[in-house]
Amino acid sequence: MLIESGINVEAVVTRPDKRRGRGSDTSPSPVKAAATAFNIPCFDSIDAVVGELQNRDSLAGVTGVVVAYGRILKEPLISLIPLVNLHFSLLPRWRGAAPVERAILSGDAKTGSSIMQIEEGLDTGGVYAVEEVEILTHESADELRSRLGVVGAQQLVQMLRHGFPQATAQVGEPVHAEKISPSELQISWGESAKNAVRRVRVGGAYSYFRNQRVKILDACVHTNASENISVSSPAVGAIIEMRKDGIVVHTSDGHLLVSHVQAESKKPMLARDWANGLRVSVGDQFEFVSSSTNKDAS
Repeated sequence: MLIESGINVEAVVTRPDKRRGRGSDTSPSPVKAAATAFNIPCFDSIDAVVGELQNRDSLAGVTGVVVAYGRILKEPLISLIPLVNLHFSLLPRWRGAAPVERAILSGDAKTGSSIMQIEEGLDTGGVYAVEEVEILTHESADELRSRLGVVGAQQLVQMLRHGFPQATAQVGEPVHAEKISPSELQISWGESAKNAVRRVRVGGAYSYFRNQRVKILDACVHTNASENISVSSPAVGAIIEMRKDGIVVHTSDGHLLVSHVQAESKKPMLARDWANGLRVSVGDQFEFVSSSTNKDAS
């Protein structure tokens, strides 16, 4: 959007190319691929950029725009040029690596896009502008991040064109958004269906069935359980109904309708097809594996 809006993007910094498969071939990040398509010089280290900047006679008008870089920027870069960060939260709530995911897991009704100054602390700089965004009920983290990206890019374009206002200090109790660990994405059937759905919306949610790991790709709280349910006093994690649109699983508070899953070494599929393939019966139960016995989750 910066390029399309006529902003002169002089250089890009992104992660090094990643090795692809077992061979020696590598693939660039999507950021590098876009930069290459526009013939923009691309670096994979901040040190290389610092060297380029220090060799210039003048740095007037040069601004660094940082989006999801994943590392804390330090001197001497901070003193060389103004640095602004696009951060997807209502600062100071959700400072850190996973603001979108943490907002969903916590059941926040809204989040936002913040344009802030960069200083050596973790997302502690003054804020130039904030735009609130409602978090939709069934929205995934990827969908929410995409919407926030459009909002944030529009904010950046306006400020790079017309100048940045005076930054204001963050107000309120800081809340840290730690990176999501794999163990946090395992569905605990002893929690509510509402909380289970939040894990699914973050992406990468999973459970175990007959000692096999199963990804839960899409699910929702199910409020219309059939009168034909034959399981009395079901255990948490028990399948209580087989439907055309999915399987209904009992939790400690409510029911979860699982519509799409992915078994190990399999392609994504309808949950009902997965259940039919395994000859799943009503009453069969998903399992929870503790992190102490689950190497994948730890």
